[in-house]
Amino acid sequence: MTDENAQPLSRHRTGLRVDPWSVGAVVIACAVLLPIVSVILIALNPRENIWPHLIATTLPRYLENSLVLMGAVGLLTAAVGAGAAWLITMYRFPLVRWLEWLLLLPLAIPAYIGAYALVDFLEYAGPVQTLLRDLFGWQSARDYWFPEVRSRTSAVIVLSAAMYPYVYLLSRAAFREQSGGVYEVARALGAGAWGRFWRVGVPLARPAIAAGAAIVMMETVNDFGVVDYFAVQTLTTGIFSVWLESSNSGGAAQIAMVILTLILILLTLEKISRRKMRYFNPSRQTRPIERIALRGPLAWGVTLLCAVPFAIGFVLPAGVIISHALDAPQGWLASGLLQDTLNTVMVGGIAALVTVIGALFLVYGVRLSGRTLPRLLMPATTIGYAAPGAVLAVGLLIPMAAADHAIADLLDRITGGRSGLLMTGSAFAVIFAYCVRFFAIAQGAADSAMGRVAPSLPMAARSLGRSARTTLTSVYLPLIRNSVGTALLLVFVDCVKELPATLLLRPFGFNTLSTRVYDKASLESLSEAAPAALLVSMVGLIAVGFLARANR
Repeated sequence: MTDENAQPLSRHRTGLRVDPWSVGAVVIACAVLLPIVSVILIALNPRENIWPHLIATTLPRYLENSLVLMGAVGLLTAAVGAGAAWLITMYRFPLVRWLEWLLLLPLAIPAYIGAYALVDFLEYAGPVQTLLRDLFGWQSARDYWFPEVRSRTSAVIVLSAAMYPYVYLLSRAAFREQSGGVYEVARALGAGAWGRFWRVGVPLARPAIAAGAAIVMMETVNDFGVVDYFAVQTLTTGIFSVWLESSNSGGAAQIAMVILTLILILLTLEKISRRKMRYFNPSRQTRPIERIALRGPLAWGVTLLCAVPFAIGFVLPAGVIISHALDAPQGWLASGLLQDTLNTVMVGGIAALVTVIGALFLVYGVRLSGRTLPRLLMPATTIGYAAPGAVLAVGLLIPMAAADHAIADLLDRITGGRSGLLMTGSAFAVIFAYCVRFFAIAQGAADSAMGRVAPSLPMAARSLGRSARTTLTSVYLPLIRNSVGTALLLVFVDCVKELPATLLLRPFGFNTLSTRVYDKASLESLSEAAPAALLVSMVGLIAVGFLARANR
């Protein structure tokens, strides 16, 4: 599509003419890639090299915990997500139509809120252990054994319950696109339910399952709220410890470099695993899959099995948070909640608007000019979504702080006053991090939407004397406005939920809803955190609603 759109529009350009769209696309791409390049440069040239100290002390523990979490969460979400998608797609059982969409709802609740709710539900003073003591007459914790709530195992459960919908959504789409004739042949050859799933369904849906598991594993590396609350030391918590507690930015960049390496290895392995795998439908009109009706106890057993991840990932955290909000309604009038809400709307709204505008400019500039450099840089801008927020924070704050101090010193000499820090002293750094982190979402939406516009329409507009800018505003935007609106919403929702980058980059005294939840929950005050947590979850529910509507 790029070549078709670009060739007619650039035919009359000379080689010496500066193309503002191409230049702008390169500038935007470089801005998005800046934090990643910055992390690499800082890690390779630290002011104080603590790499030997890290290797001899904490880095092996950070790396082990991170790898265990990635592997365990990836496997568990693959099993739960693909299994639920298979049952929903292949069988009819009670509440299947409801569960098809209810299984998406855990996406609305950030994993760190699920962690706070699980601890509140299972801790010594929580309802579960209180009920056990009342039933059996136990007096103290010495009278009975209960699993450790704040542990690595609990972190695996919480992260898996929050993120299995990534695998479920992609797997369900893959199963629905398969031909029902394949499974009819398998049944005719004597394959049972397990054989059809393991020997036919999973191999055909493997690319989707692998892609979903890769997303989950990258999000696991990015997580800070869950592992910090459960006292699991990972590479991300290591960045916070080395940077904030030891004041060593070079060491933080070196740990961030390890995370980037893990992400690149993960992406490479995922691509290699699918490189030689090709799947084609044998005919243009494939036979849809006929759901098999289940009856009796088996049907209700399958319903219960599908309801378990929904209950752990959504019902439990939502129920705990709502109960705290109802028990302490004065929390809605707490000092700072309104300001934190306004801050969240402001930085999230600005970041979403800037990100989508930048993505539109980049995609349109690449399609318009067809030049090599912008076209090569555009795919690289998606790496920001794979990079954890803490990594982006390291890559942004260190060079931005140096530039900020230089600008402030220059202004002070010119004006003779105290100008203060313009970027790191405001929400600019937070907004910049959001734009980089979620640029891939906006870019993907813009690219796919523009690709659906017939090339003849912009060509006709240009042949009638319309400029490139007018063609974008009068031809493309009216046709892709729904996709643009969806991209704005999705980026805004992700900005509201983002925690690590916000914690590291926020100026002093500046809070968002996510940082308010983290601060209050860290002080074991879940009642004060409940209103902000509910607001974050409500915003997430809106996005899940649009997602469900788009995948009907």
